[in-house]
Amino acid sequence: MLPSLYLSHGSPMLALDPGPTGAAFDALGDQLRRSPPCAVLVISAHWIYSTLAVSTRERQEAWHDFGGFPRELYALRYDAPGAPALAARVKELVEAAAIPGAAFVAEDEDRPLDHGAWLPLRHLFPAADVPVVQLALNPYLPPATQIEIGRALAPLRDEGVLVIGSGSFTHNLQDVFGSGGHRTQHGPAPEPYVEAFRGWMLEALDETLATGDTARLADYRAQAPYARRAHPTDEHLLPFYVALGAALGPRDASAGASAHVQAARVADEVTYGVLAMDSFVFDGLGTPQRQPAAA
Repeated sequence: MLPSLYLSHGSPMLALDPGPTGAAFDALGDQLRRSPPCAVLVISAHWIYSTLAVSTRERQEAWHDFGGFPRELYALRYDAPGAPALAARVKELVEAAAIPGAAFVAEDEDRPLDHGAWLPLRHLFPAADVPVVQLALNPYLPPATQIEIGRALAPLRDEGVLVIGSGSFTHNLQDVFGSGGHRTQHGPAPEPYVEAFRGWMLEALDETLATGDTARLADYRAQAPYARRAHPTDEHLLPFYVALGAALGPRDASAGASAHVQAARVADEVTYGVLAMDSFVFDGLGTPQRQPAAA
């Protein structure tokens, strides 16, 4: 069974100045390519939809869905194959689960890959030879429902599909740009609120993996310190819950099935001092999840 991943993709500038997070993604890619998946499914914070939708393109391309960055960033490409058969399978699995608010999956044959998909994939599969499908994120559905969507997708892991949620463990762009100053991407010390938030999330994740109970973790917005500053809107954290659900597995699994799930944190940088890049492999690769945060 393949792992599921949650990757913090950070700023598009990560593609030009990858730093420690890019190195961590490269190392993860080295491991994944030893036994590559037959396809990848990405749930990105940058494809949000009022329902769910799945991409059915025969051939993918990188969409530069941002502005105001250096010219060389817009020259980067990622022309991976699509996988219409996988798209149909995703639609089948999610619709069969009959999740309230997620009972229908539309099909989109036009939309290219946003940077939440192609930016990390350039590190994991740089040859762009693994087929890629995207599933849109409905940001109006709460974390508990996102977990259920992930659970519905869990059978894909047995079918050779790598499920990736792509977002940012903290995501407050006002704190990056709003002060009028210019923060460097790599090196600034993390803001105290970022450390408090990510510390709470790691503790809640440990609790979920130990007990199988997702209630506290899913209620992060009410319980985690500085949750609304860490995520003024939570679309960048919601893919974390989809990836976690895919790791926990279907609801009809045997009691205690989540006890075998492990989380490995493979990146822990905080870019610009405020964008936490914590990235996780559920079930397998990497280093222990309790690895100390980068100073």
